Amino acid sequence: MVASPTDPGTPDHRGPARYLWWVTVSQRQRVALGALLGSAWMVCLTLPPYVLSHAIDDGLRPGDRSALFGWSAALFGIGVLNAWLAIMRHRTMTRIRLDAYFRTVRVVVGQATRLGAALPRRLSAGEVVTIGHSDVGVISQTLTVTGPGVGAVVSYFVVAALLLSVSVLLAVVVLVGVPLLAVLVGPFLGRLQGAETDYRERQGALAAILGDLAGGLRVLNGLGGKGAFAARYREGSRKLQEEGYRVGSSMSWIQAFGLGLPTLFLAAVTWLAARMAAQGTITVGELVAVYGYVAVLVVPVTFFIEGGYDIGRGLVAARRVVDFLDLEPEGSDVAGAGVGGGVEFRGGSGAGTGGRSGAGDKIGAGDKIGGRLGAKGKIEAGGRVEAEPVDRSTEPLRAPTAPSVLRDPQSGVEVAPGILTALVSAHGSDATDVVDRLGRFVPSPATWGPVRLDAVALHEIRARILVADNDADLFAGTLRAAVSGRWTPDDDAVARAVDAAAARDIVLGLPDGLDAVLEAHGRNLSGGQRQRIRLARALLAGPEVLLAVDPTSAVDAHTAANMAARLRAARKGLTTLVTSTSPLVLDQADAVYYLVDGRVAAVGRHTELLAEHPSYRRLVSPGVEEEAAANEAGEAGGNAAEQHTPRSHELSHRPTGPSHEALR
Repeated sequence: MVASPTDPGTPDHRGPARYLWWVTVSQRQRVALGALLGSAWMVCLTLPPYVLSHAIDDGLRPGDRSALFGWSAALFGIGVLNAWLAIMRHRTMTRIRLDAYFRTVRVVVGQATRLGAALPRRLSAGEVVTIGHSDVGVISQTLTVTGPGVGAVVSYFVVAALLLSVSVLLAVVVLVGVPLLAVLVGPFLGRLQGAETDYRERQGALAAILGDLAGGLRVLNGLGGKGAFAARYREGSRKLQEEGYRVGSSMSWIQAFGLGLPTLFLAAVTWLAARMAAQGTITVGELVAVYGYVAVLVVPVTFFIEGGYDIGRGLVAARRVVDFLDLEPEGSDVAGAGVGGGVEFRGGSGAGTGGRSGAGDKIGAGDKIGGRLGAKGKIEAGGRVEAEPVDRSTEPLRAPTAPSVLRDPQSGVEVAPGILTALVSAHGSDATDVVDRLGRFVPSPATWGPVRLDAVALHEIRARILVADNDADLFAGTLRAAVSGRWTPDDDAVARAVDAAAARDIVLGLPDGLDAVLEAHGRNLSGGQRQRIRLARALLAGPEVLLAVDPTSAVDAHTAANMAARLRAARKGLTTLVTSTSPLVLDQADAVYYLVDGRVAAVGRHTELLAEHPSYRRLVSPGVEEEAAANEAGEAGGNAAEQHTPRSHELSHRPTGPSHEALR
């Protein structure tokens, strides 16, 4: 599999072992080179004892200086060669680990982008960060076994062959003893893998609590709940510490065996070889060689043990990554969606992007879009178009080329093209649910003109329909970058978007204007300022259809009036839907849909609904409704007093100052 520097390829997420294998074979040539260099390095470690034994037996003991110098020169050459092999092995293995690290990072980021708005509902931010940082590091470390690990196996058999030339008994001891060491360590590796799994789960949960605590610190302070959350974090930290002790206990035993058992094995084999040398079975040079062989064997045995440890941790980390890759976006093209690096889509005219307004307006989707539902237009007597699902195996349908009505059958809302439509609901979630369905963030029978939304390729919807909500992130960087998203607009375009969102005072109030630095999530801005920056970003994107969720909820009345008027002017002739209960916004709308229990109860202009629907009036203008009720009660009381009080009494008690009506 050959992938470009920006395309990690399509991962095999059928299981953790398969994922590790995919990461390995994705860089076959480099892994093969690492295995070759690792094997050569390990084998070269076994050569010095062989050369040293001949230098003793052939040069030192007989007093042959030429032979001694010759073998000494060979020993020096082997040392130089082994140093070069060690350097090249380390460089290659570093590249292998970095490739695995960043390949997994790209896969995780691509999946996070693909999940889009569904991600916060499926996984906490802390868990995603832990996967994208901790787990990918563990996975990359696991690939160390492809170099020194393979070399350890090769050197094991080389040492056994060299010992066979010295003594069959010593060769058998080594061939049997090394696997026995691995068997002794095996139970601890299994225990460590279980402890690592529990530790990793608690680590993700604790990271989620910390993310909630940090993200909602201001709110928690206001509600007095910071102490409760801090107590939860302390309790979670204590349990994580206990799991960490379990992991450390298993790891300490493994490391102890990794160093202690090979040393004891070396002592046992050396003792056996020394007895054989004393008995004259082997020479002194061969005794030195045996000691050297077994001493060198400590290195591959250590790599065996560490490799088993790395593989166990790698499987735990890969399981978390695989579980993350198994998540599917809500309402996605499941039949053909591919998990991978994510694809960026641009609007047809380059004016803007669809999807949710966030993450720099980079919208990800699986790059393999397959058919899910088709639709056939069916015109009813009332003029509405009812979409009928067809075979899922058909190709995705094209979205309407001309501006068309967006319709949500579940609520009865219809967003007409080219006008500003408002959505009002006593329960904010009802209006938000409509927006999610019309933006195709949840499965629904919503239609766009004559076709169902879920019959259209997802990237086409994301390119033309933009959902701008108050959960869209503002990333750390300059204010200009936050407004521009992935585009590089000129200053005039940015200024127009900022003005349209009534956000110029924000720019003027920051020390460096558009080049001022925003903290992560825009923490150095107020809630109302963040809301206006998000709206400016959405307006600058210029989508064909804009679905804005309560864009003025965090600003004062004066600012809300400016935002509503400028939003209407900026989106003139374009399809726009806003959810709001602010009369300042509703007064600007061409059509207002009033929802009751998630269904349309009334449609009309704001003034018409105020006059005809008391429940609507109570919702959007409670002050006016209370004043009207008070007036009605006053008039009723006045009529009753007029019926029971003599006219002369009324005249005698008439106030002499300005009338009440005049004061009003």
